[in-house]
Amino acid sequence: MNDKVLSQIAALPNKSAAELKTLWKELYQQEPPAFNKPFYLKRLAYRLQELAHGVDTRPLERKLEIHARQHLDAKGQLLRKPRNTKTLVVGTRLVREHNGEQHQVTVLTNGFDYRGQRYKSLSAIARSITGTQWSGPLFFGLKQGGGKA
Repeated sequence: MNDKVLSQIAALPNKSAAELKTLWKELYQQEPPAFNKPFYLKRLAYRLQELAHGVDTRPLERKLEIHARQHLDAKGQLLRKPRNTKTLVVGTRLVREHNGEQHQVTVLTNGFDYRGQRYKSLSAIARSITGTQWSGPLFFGLKQGGGKA
């Protein structure tokens, strides 16, 4: 990166909000969004580097914005949730020890086998083992508490 770009980036934190907004209009050819100063500094520094290296990501950003808007409702919520791509393979055995007893579940095409009985969900199996309401994927260690897979 050349010294001119480095000096421009170094000078950004000393600029006023009005100066940053003016620079935004010059670099992006559009009105600046209503964000705070740290946001402006990061985006402007990035844009100065883009221009110095001959890279323009604005067309890609526009495509991403259009794609995102097509999948959001008026409140900004996803119209449909993405499909869970981490499905269990038929024949997989899930093993869990509970209260000193080992429990094995086999994944079937449409459900699960536990001790010769067919279940629609892991949660139903976890409930039959513990006698209480449980998340089956959580009980069998397929996801962590807090919903993380």
